[in-house]
Amino acid sequence: MPLPPLRSALDLERLIEFEFVRATENAALQARHWLGRGQKELADAAACDAIYGVFDILDVCGEVVIGEGIKDNAPGIFVGEHLGTWKTGSPRFDIALDPIDGTTNVGKGMPNSIAVIAAAQVPEGSPSAMVNIPSFYCHKIAYGPAVATALAGIGSPCLLDMELEDVLRFVAVSLDKNLGDLVVMTMDRPRHAGIVETVRRVGAGMRMISDGDITAAVAPSIPNSGIDLYVGMGGSPEAVLTAAALKCLGGDMQVRMWFQDESHRAEVASQVEPAFLNRIFYKDDLVVGDSALFCATGITDSALLPGVKLTGHRAETHSILMRSRSGTVRHIHAVHQLDRKVVPLRSERV
Repeated sequence: MPLPPLRSALDLERLIEFEFVRATENAALQARHWLGRGQKELADAAACDAIYGVFDILDVCGEVVIGEGIKDNAPGIFVGEHLGTWKTGSPRFDIALDPIDGTTNVGKGMPNSIAVIAAAQVPEGSPSAMVNIPSFYCHKIAYGPAVATALAGIGSPCLLDMELEDVLRFVAVSLDKNLGDLVVMTMDRPRHAGIVETVRRVGAGMRMISDGDITAAVAPSIPNSGIDLYVGMGGSPEAVLTAAALKCLGGDMQVRMWFQDESHRAEVASQVEPAFLNRIFYKDDLVVGDSALFCATGITDSALLPGVKLTGHRAETHSILMRSRSGTVRHIHAVHQLDRKVVPLRSERV
């Protein structure tokens, strides 16, 4: 068989991918100072400062397509901001980020918080590589590669329109598991009472989290995570970050806008075509093309990553770094000597 063509040694994603993970490492290290102090906004601001600091010296043309601060007025890096030096000839990326996914968890000293960035190189002549969903929340179901393959084999039906009990039975068969061995994850919210009741009624296992649904939605595509399915209504920006990870891992998700009240539905309806309100988005709809980078660093322990561990002047971080083009998934365990490490911060240069 002929060998596949070699990629150029100047593959720009490959050259700069570790700079993205340096940004999430530094964000996690800065956020860790605020663990359990009840001031999630200050933790968020510290993580943003670290991310800005890395990108201020990185030669890319990055535009924030998915940012934070809209629904909760958090300090943050907002949609439309430019990251990187924007030097002539630098590669152009759409960037989705959440300096802390799980800010409440950091403020309370609880598990399940990460610093996360996703990016997609924008093809020449294309306006964008990522979709910004205008609603605050989406109804999501996320699943791993085996379930994605099984769905494709039966014509990719819409799981969001199926009874959840039927979805659980289908997932169990796809994974060659007994229904009682299936583990479903969702956020602990009153709006998920029906989901919890159904999962328990059919005898499947349930794991609930307080915040941070990126880790939860990625987990079914991570081998040995112990999570088989994620379902629930969570943030729309987080859906795009999750989609980038699933492009790298081979899993998929189904997403549809969800509204807590009719006033927000009416607001969004005035901005989009009627069909868009009920559109089902898959990972390839949210992150277009073959380019996707995803990196995350644990702040506190989660199903995806261990959190930051501090011992004197020594800190350990655990990160994951993925690329969709190569399918490479790297788990990075880094040791930082804090008495020698310099974390670039924008606040120290202005």
